[in-house]
Amino acid sequence: MAMNLNSRRGRGRAPMAEINVTPLVDVMLVLLIIFMVTAPLLTTGVPVNLPDSRAKPLAQEQKPVEVSLDAAGKLYLDKKELAETALPARLEQLARRAEPPQIYLRADRGLDYGRVMRVMGELNRAGLNRVSMVTIEGAQP
Repeated sequence: MAMNLNSRRGRGRAPMAEINVTPLVDVMLVLLIIFMVTAPLLTTGVPVNLPDSRAKPLAQEQKPVEVSLDAAGKLYLDKKELAETALPARLEQLARRAEPPQIYLRADRGLDYGRVMRVMGELNRAGLNRVSMVTIEGAQP
């Protein structure tokens, strides 16, 4: 009598030992593309044509305060338009905090140098000396 040793009658189907990761990789690549496209759109603010610089970015612990000057010379404090006459009072309020904040100064490259320096003078007069000029990284010499 001959016996068939490969017979699997009665034992059911054997479990699969490998996982098909192709659908997982496809989904992850689609999500990566979506995040790469939408991430630059999440950074909103005052449209400013920033100058170029080769300086490295600074590490920050607390959220800095942004002071922006657009191409028309309008002044913004944390994305809210502000009259130039109201700037000194607002800066003095910021300087009275327990720890004065880091200030990011964003100024359009087409602005008059004196206009930017007046804002920097107001920052200095209020005692806000931790000022960083925001530029675009990767400038050519």
